[in-house]
Amino acid sequence: MLKTKEFWTLTALTAVGLVLVLINMALFGQNRQAQAEINQRAQYIQQGVQFEPLYREIIKALADLSVRNNDVELRNMLAKQGITVSANANPAPPDAPAAESKKGGR
Repeated sequence: MLKTKEFWTLTALTAVGLVLVLINMALFGQNRQAQAEINQRAQYIQQGVQFEPLYREIIKALADLSVRNNDVELRNMLAKQGITVSANANPAPPDAPAAESKKGGR
């Protein structure tokens, strides 16, 4: 048989163990919830990366349209989004200035 002191010691240790198990369960649940939120954010970022070329094309088309039609409202909308539109209708290709400087040097 257990002595009274041993009984209460074992009872206290069992209670502490039970409390630790409950804390572990609560932390496990919070951890799973945090992981699910992080996974959702990562998925959102990944989808944004996949659509980036499409977004660039849409912005380029809107900028071209605003220049072609001289649409001030469209330019203002793009400017509110941090996109500046220049009025150069036919920009030179990047290789053209280098080729012209070589011809002029001969």
